[in-house]
Amino acid sequence: MMHSYRASIRWTGNHGTGTSAYRAYGREHLIAFEGKPELPGSSDPNFRGDGRRYNPEELLIASLSACHMLWYLHLCASSDIVVETYSDEANGTMETTPDGSGRFTLATLHPAVTIRSGSPDRARELHTRAHEMCFVANSVNFPVRCEPTVRLLSRGGREGPRAGGPDPAGPKGS
Repeated sequence: MMHSYRASIRWTGNHGTGTSAYRAYGREHLIAFEGKPELPGSSDPNFRGDGRRYNPEELLIASLSACHMLWYLHLCASSDIVVETYSDEANGTMETTPDGSGRFTLATLHPAVTIRSGSPDRARELHTRAHEMCFVANSVNFPVRCEPTVRLLSRGGREGPRAGGPDPAGPKGS
């Protein structure tokens, strides 16, 4: 089954002289999807961008994190594991080359999950399966690591012991 996605990008950084010089134009743009609020975009501040706007590199890391989370929640629901909280502090590393091009060399997800019921060990194992199923991680050509932490909510509503550590499946990607 094929699915298609459509984004509209509109450059808003023309300061009156277009791209007449490298420093003469802004990197600001708007990212739009039909029927949804626009996202203010720019390049990374290291590349003359506006740090108050989203840049493509941040959005790539956010996409990896969100895709993993959505698969994980689905797998937990199907496995009778009740997730109470989920957060991630994902990060990525990009290198640039002398000619100005670049590429990501690594992304690491750090999902922190609290479950109300179910096995913490099984909940941790499901991160491996979510990682295997993630559409975005399956589409990139750099390693994506997953280092989850799972905590069991105790009967009193407090977090109990955690299960965590590096993903036994290791990095994903080439």
